[in-house]
Amino acid sequence: MFGSGVNDFLNGIETTATVSWLLESELRRSRLGAARAGTSLVEADIAIRRMDVAAQTALLYLKCLELQTRLAIAAEGIELGQAAVSAITERVTAGTTPTAELARARADFRRLEMLEEDYEHELLSATYRLAAQWGANEPDFNTVTGELLQIPSIDSVEDYLNRLDQNPNLERYLTAERVQQAQLSLEQARNKQPWQVGAGFRWQNINSDHGFVASISIPLGPQDTNRGRVAEARARISQSQLEREAEQLRLRTEVFVIYQELQHSVDVTAGFVEDIIPLYEVALEDTRAAYEAGLYSYLEWSQTQLNLLNARYELVEAAQSIFYKLIEIQRLTGVPPQVSSLSQ
Repeated sequence: MFGSGVNDFLNGIETTATVSWLLESELRRSRLGAARAGTSLVEADIAIRRMDVAAQTALLYLKCLELQTRLAIAAEGIELGQAAVSAITERVTAGTTPTAELARARADFRRLEMLEEDYEHELLSATYRLAAQWGANEPDFNTVTGELLQIPSIDSVEDYLNRLDQNPNLERYLTAERVQQAQLSLEQARNKQPWQVGAGFRWQNINSDHGFVASISIPLGPQDTNRGRVAEARARISQSQLEREAEQLRLRTEVFVIYQELQHSVDVTAGFVEDIIPLYEVALEDTRAAYEAGLYSYLEWSQTQLNLLNARYELVEAAQSIFYKLIEIQRLTGVPPQVSSLSQ
């Protein structure tokens, strides 16, 4: 309005300053819950990585111990080969044995030396890999300690299966379900349009009056505008549950199968220790005595030596398999890989 006095346009001006905010406490709580669940998922991934690294370190340590044992057997083979060369040399000098047998003995001895050199190089490489796993540029140790040929204590398969809930992968699925549940709560909170309240100060120029004003805004209309995302969050929860059940079944099957292989390795190891190797040792002594008596040729003697050495190597393979499978079972059941017969 234009005019004079009270009708002056500027005299009728009203000034209002207000502050408004949304009532979204439920939405805020849902956002915080989703953020915390996401952090738990990262922690689960870290636990999985930590378990895998521990298992890998145990396997590298086991490899060093295996090669040390093989190197010791190779050294024993060299002693047997040297003894054979010495004995045959005496017989050749005496004219009771043809020189061809001495040539074969020396060739066999050289092969044994080359095998020992192979294990020395492999062991050096294995120690460097283990040192790198521990964060060192090169190993500050020459040997690792442990009793590879001593069968460790083994629990029943039921005990291992009962520990599967500790597996980090299963824990990750549970964490993922919590993440999806938090996401569902967040989407459901977003689906509800929040109320809005406001408050402020009003001043009227015409009479210099002032006062307090308040307002509230209540949304009308449908409250399920976000139902597509809500349905998607529910589907993800169902998918995560199915994946966890499938992973649990896979782990149970894998632990059971590995355990059966573990028991077989134990039986094989015991067979070599209790039966096969002692019999070969007796056969070697008898064959050597028969050779010195002129009843056997060097061929029978060398073959018996080879049988004994091969049996010892097969024993190492079976014993190593026990520890390898035990470490894998411990990893699958969420137990930090640690075997009593192995020590750093």
